[in-house]
Amino acid sequence: MENKELSEAIFAGGCFWCTEAVFKRLKGVEKVESGYTGGNIRNPAYREVCTGRTGHAEGVRITYNAGLISYDELLEVFFATHDPTTLNRQGNDVGTQYRSAVFYKDEEQKEKAVNYIRSLEKEKIYDSPVVTEVTEAGPFYVAEADHQDYYERNTSQPYCQVIITPKLRKLKHLYKDKLETE
Repeated sequence: MENKELSEAIFAGGCFWCTEAVFKRLKGVEKVESGYTGGNIRNPAYREVCTGRTGHAEGVRITYNAGLISYDELLEVFFATHDPTTLNRQGNDVGTQYRSAVFYKDEEQKEKAVNYIRSLEKEKIYDSPVVTEVTEAGPFYVAEADHQDYYERNTSQPYCQVIITPKLRKLKHLYKDKLETE
């Protein structure tokens, strides 16, 4: 595979441990990094982001092979595996750092995200309006090492069992054809 086929997508869908675990399982995804984006200080640390005062969201930067999985497919999985209707919240995780957001890298990604949200609204997929922000990508700061591959290293943790494992079951149910073979 040549590097020219690789593209990037940045999503925030609540806790980055959940989002990372979902996207790592998709065919065509080369790398998923948990990190912080959309904020107003350089190189924030987890403890700072958790306060909600830095403006950052917990997000993931996905490096993918566009010849194997499209940005549209990534958007579809993103919206199906988190609640895009809760403002600054995913389940018990509350604060602006847990907001739902698409950070677009170019006008094409922006247009696709906006149109996807419009289609969700038009088809009334959710009972409440979609509050996912669509914002131009700025700096992405890779999170500390203990936040990378969190689910794989901590599957027996209660948070992983209660929050992440059900998301992965849903992913497997809805998108079995898009998953890497185990």
